[in-house]
Amino acid sequence: MTASPPSAAIDPAAHRREVEAWRQARDARLRSETGWLTLAGLYWLRPGANRFGAASGNELVLPASAPAHVGVLHLVGGQVTVELSPGVAASVAGQPVTKAVLKSDAGGAEPDVLSLGPLTVQIIERQGRLGVRVKDRQSEVRRNFKGMKHYPIEPRYRFIAAYAPHPQPRSISVPNVLGAAESLPSPGTATFELDGKTYRLDPVIEAPGDKQLFFIFRDRTAGKTTYGAGRFLYADPPADLRQPGQIVLDFNKAYSPPCAFTPFATCPLPPAQNRLPVPIEAGEQFDPHAAHP
Repeated sequence: MTASPPSAAIDPAAHRREVEAWRQARDARLRSETGWLTLAGLYWLRPGANRFGAASGNELVLPASAPAHVGVLHLVGGQVTVELSPGVAASVAGQPVTKAVLKSDAGGAEPDVLSLGPLTVQIIERQGRLGVRVKDRQSEVRRNFKGMKHYPIEPRYRFIAAYAPHPQPRSISVPNVLGAAESLPSPGTATFELDGKTYRLDPVIEAPGDKQLFFIFRDRTAGKTTYGAGRFLYADPPADLRQPGQIVLDFNKAYSPPCAFTPFATCPLPPAQNRLPVPIEAGEQFDPHAAHP
């Protein structure tokens, strides 16, 4: 099966409505109380006691809206237990706590979220390290966010791509901004044609059980009109990932990673084979003055 040009059957008006709805949903997610604009801190835990709070004497110094001394995060045997200082009010899943084990997001699990006034604290695992992710729904970045810029919606950048499964189960090494790399399963390859030339991208499965294919890519617009490190794109899989088929790659829905908005994200970077030698002038652009206050 070969790559095909953009779908001639797509109704431009329907396509425009679809992409505009996607943009509105994307904006709503960014601006939400749990969106990436609220990210306010990332701290790596050391074994033993890790004091945290707004006071400068803590190992983990939180935003000023936190109590001076929230308590201690104990990392013992790969497990994190929070023990709060007297008088500090916090909850997990709506239930008040003074001491609790906090489950991390290891293996794609839903982490426990410790709520602390306008702040939330959760434990993340990256390449065997446990860290603390702090979000602040009153963050300056969120309050002053000006919205994203986009290329004009263009059906020419909506491709019916050929999907070819790998002959054997395969993983690819995906680098990240932490200077490490993660091995992620890649079920196959996608190829598409642009201006008479064929290009290839390798998707990954981001987390166990995910239903969509995740493309981390970079093109010749990066660092000019789009975010320098690259962009993300999701696509629905074919009916059977083990068989050749077709998928829709709509670059009008390509978007900037969380690292475009905050230094506290742990974004993956495009693997070498996903660095396209051509500009893809579609989807989300990046303006640091719009993304940051």
